[in-house]
Amino acid sequence: MPFVTSRGARLYYEEHGSGRPIVFVHEFGADLREWAQQVSWFSREYRCIAFNARGYPPSEVPESGDLYGYEYAADDILAVLDGLAIERAHVVGLSMGAYATLQFGLRHPGRASSLVVAGVGSGAPREHRAVFKEQAEALAQRFLDEGSAAVAEEMALGATRIQLLVKDPAGWQRFKAHLAEHSAVGSAHTLRRYQAIRPSLYDYEAELAACSLPTLLVVGDEDEPCLDTNLFLKRTMPSAQLWMLPATGHAVNLEEPAAFNSGVQAFLSAVDRGCWKPRDPRAIGGDVLPMGRRG
Repeated sequence: MPFVTSRGARLYYEEHGSGRPIVFVHEFGADLREWAQQVSWFSREYRCIAFNARGYPPSEVPESGDLYGYEYAADDILAVLDGLAIERAHVVGLSMGAYATLQFGLRHPGRASSLVVAGVGSGAPREHRAVFKEQAEALAQRFLDEGSAAVAEEMALGATRIQLLVKDPAGWQRFKAHLAEHSAVGSAHTLRRYQAIRPSLYDYEAELAACSLPTLLVVGDEDEPCLDTNLFLKRTMPSAQLWMLPATGHAVNLEEPAAFNSGVQAFLSAVDRGCWKPRDPRAIGGDVLPMGRRG
């Protein structure tokens, strides 16, 4: 089985295709298997690498909670690039993986060709931080007390997961089955040391405003916990485009794989061809109607 070595953990990865590299970074409730439809599509033209985060077997599950956190998650992406001798890559992340993708772009901008940031923002608004931390801590304890299979039954029926169940019952069953297989210890550490205490994206306003990496923000219009944060990111990052998918919840790549693949492919193609451009400053702010010159 192929692994790369990161700080404090070995990370399992899979690789398909050739060409410009794309690295896929999964969400908390998933693993690299949830990127299968993207890897299958993009590996026709790209070198696709998907890896399991630390705490997600067959990647190592460190026993110490000190070896988890958002800094590790961002630098694990770097470890994958270094381990595979990749200078720069497009990085595609969902939810927890999207947060890591943004952090990677801020920490290692010279190693990213572009960022695709999907379903990011749960718990990010400052007024939600305390409640989100309490919920993450409680869920971590449930993983330890009840096991992953029991928690998967409830998580898969969350308000932003129902859309997948309605659209693709078989895909929803696969998602739930994979979640049930996750390490309870790895999930608990990830919740406590990454999800619960990661800084709010709103704390990075200045850094995000200065980021010049081509960025595609993707969010479902029924992913309520993420909507406001994506509007904040769009308004803050001159380098970001925002794409909202209708009647879609959190797992956008699973719910609408054809649309997701097409939209991401168009974005990556524009970046690769040198056609992508940041927002024109004249389009930022201003009045809806022309008000004429002001003295």
